[in-house]
Amino acid sequence: MQVTTKAIVLRMVKFSDKASAVTVFTRDYGRMSLIVYGVSGRKSGGKAALLQPLSLVEITIAMHPGKEMQQLKDIRTHINLPGISTHPVKNAIALFLAELLYKTLKHQQDETGLYDFLQVALEWLNESDAGIADFHLVLMCRLSRHLGFEPNCTSMELPSFDLLNGCFCPGRPLHAHYVKPGLMEVFRSLLLCNFSSMEQLQLSRQQRNELLETLLEYYRLHLPEFHSLQSTEVLHELFN
Repeated sequence: MQVTTKAIVLRMVKFSDKASAVTVFTRDYGRMSLIVYGVSGRKSGGKAALLQPLSLVEITIAMHPGKEMQQLKDIRTHINLPGISTHPVKNAIALFLAELLYKTLKHQQDETGLYDFLQVALEWLNESDAGIADFHLVLMCRLSRHLGFEPNCTSMELPSFDLLNGCFCPGRPLHAHYVKPGLMEVFRSLLLCNFSSMEQLQLSRQQRNELLETLLEYYRLHLPEFHSLQSTEVLHELFN
């Protein structure tokens, strides 16, 4: 049968001389692997441009339950994001987020709430004119809620944050996974931020990089299959 759904493109790799393997996160079916024919060439119809990381598209799929890969039959733009593709900083953030989402979004099920959150976030990044340097940090905090390991923000007045147990605590935990004392003030501020208020963070380059490493450690602790991201170094260089 054929189904149509909205999707966020996460990754595309060459599968054979005539086909590519594309990973998408769909609104109705969660993560899916697709085989796509005719991505390049005169008859491609611009498929390669539509399949760039974090493109918001509408796709029609030939669904065969039980198969590891489904076949893409048709693709079109759902929401155009020119403000991301033409902006070097936004584009670098988008590449990082595409890799982050590729390594965290694993479920093949209805994920409408998570999909809608990501769509709104990408639209915000596309349209924003300033104050985007901390966008990836705020998104990682908000994404953790949808992934099931949101930091417990009760007792925020306590002096330490336990990354392993995801909560504030009265002293350093008896393990090595906690927020560095010098980062606690900005870490609290980050947890309280949303996209519209993040410009108030006013982070230094060092604080931004250390917070990113802290959040990546938090993800590794709570997602067993989550490992290092190749695009992290790009962000470090970008904000330096």
